[in-house]
Amino acid sequence: MSLLMSICAGICLSAACGFRIFLPFLIMSLAARNGMLDLSGEFAWLASTPALIVLSTATVVEILAFYIPWLDNILDTLATPVAVIAGAMATAAVVTDLPPLAEWLLALVLGGGIAGVVQSGTLALRGTSTATTGGLANPAVATGEVTGAVGASMLGVVLPMVGAILIVGTGLFLFRKIRRLPFFRRRARAS
Repeated sequence: MSLLMSICAGICLSAACGFRIFLPFLIMSLAARNGMLDLSGEFAWLASTPALIVLSTATVVEILAFYIPWLDNILDTLATPVAVIAGAMATAAVVTDLPPLAEWLLALVLGGGIAGVVQSGTLALRGTSTATTGGLANPAVATGEVTGAVGASMLGVVLPMVGAILIVGTGLFLFRKIRRLPFFRRRARAS
């Protein structure tokens, strides 16, 4: 059961990395320091005081930067490949019961994939917000992203199975809704 729970925690934390890069690692650091989260050996440094200080500073800077109207779109574009890497690292940090090769393959495919999908969704949402409101709604998008990152991270630490079910279920629901949009229906008929 431990392996299943660590995979569920990885799903939650990698989804959180799709919303914000540093916030999930800050929550992981705090949880590991308080004995609420087991980290794999190569990620034990996350529980150190220097890591906590750096992650706290980086989190505050990242959150504030997304409230600057012109900077948020640039950061969102740059964050896409970084989110994939962060998602893979977050999953690798919590999956502790697998051999290293299996751990990293799972982390790259599952963690990186989930973070990339979530980040792509936020990129599309921010682009739509910028195009339709001239960026006036972007602070609301940024607040939603921070809330999503905190929620997914906390679920990954406290209730990983529930969090994974919610994330996968929400993803499937959104996928089905998006496939029904006129753009996708026209494309399917043209093929």
